[in-house]
Amino acid sequence: MRRLTFLFLAVLVSACTVDYHAPDTISVFPAGEIVDLSYAYNEDTIYWPTAPGFTKNTDFKGITDDGFYYTAFTVTTAEHGGTHLDAPIHFYAERNTADEVPLDRLMGSAVVVDVSAQAAADRNHQISIADIQAWESEHGAIPDESILLFRTGFGQYWPDREAYMGTAERGAQAVFKLRFPGIHPDAARWLVENRVINAVGIDTPSIDYGQSRFFESHQILFEQNIPAFENVANLDQLPEVGSTVIALPMKIEGGSGGPLRIVGIVPES
Repeated sequence: MRRLTFLFLAVLVSACTVDYHAPDTISVFPAGEIVDLSYAYNEDTIYWPTAPGFTKNTDFKGITDDGFYYTAFTVTTAEHGGTHLDAPIHFYAERNTADEVPLDRLMGSAVVVDVSAQAAADRNHQISIADIQAWESEHGAIPDESILLFRTGFGQYWPDREAYMGTAERGAQAVFKLRFPGIHPDAARWLVENRVINAVGIDTPSIDYGQSRFFESHQILFEQNIPAFENVANLDQLPEVGSTVIALPMKIEGGSGGPLRIVGIVPES
């Protein structure tokens, strides 16, 4: 019996070894400098004026009765605050929730469209078709299945709420005082009609500008199941072309978004 058992295990191991094939879809990310594109969560994290902020409560910190060191915390956060994902369901019915966004939309080649000069001149600037076409006139058409990131320069103000958002006030009335750049609905519509992008991101609180009342750019992009990354950090450290982005959100079942850890890889020169 012992011999038969041994022979069975040997055949099983052999079969598993022979039949195993590495998946064909494994990708090798390029070597290079890793850039952290996420802000840390703490008491200074910026949230929408109507959203609760971040809290971190200590469950235990110190030496246990058994003599070893141990820490544990309980944290609470709204889905939409800090560096976070907007899942398409956030502004369009029957679209991907946070846990349904395909992973291949969250990682890949990135392009950075720099509109910081326009945003410095007008903090209500809405990124236009002309802004995108000006970038393309220099770099060529946005490659298919790119992650499209817009750099407004507003990351320099984090975590100063008033400088970053236009107001430090909280509550529903504060929403009317928001002042920051975003994507014009015409530009969002042009993108879905003329380009194939996997995701968009921006270094402001919203892909729609602060004075938006109908969040049309959200609606236009999310109808096509294009997710968004908001409050992206350190976009000044990414080149306009050539970087790779990996953006992995908290996998909240049925969620409309969630905290996002996003990094960029800048290839070695």
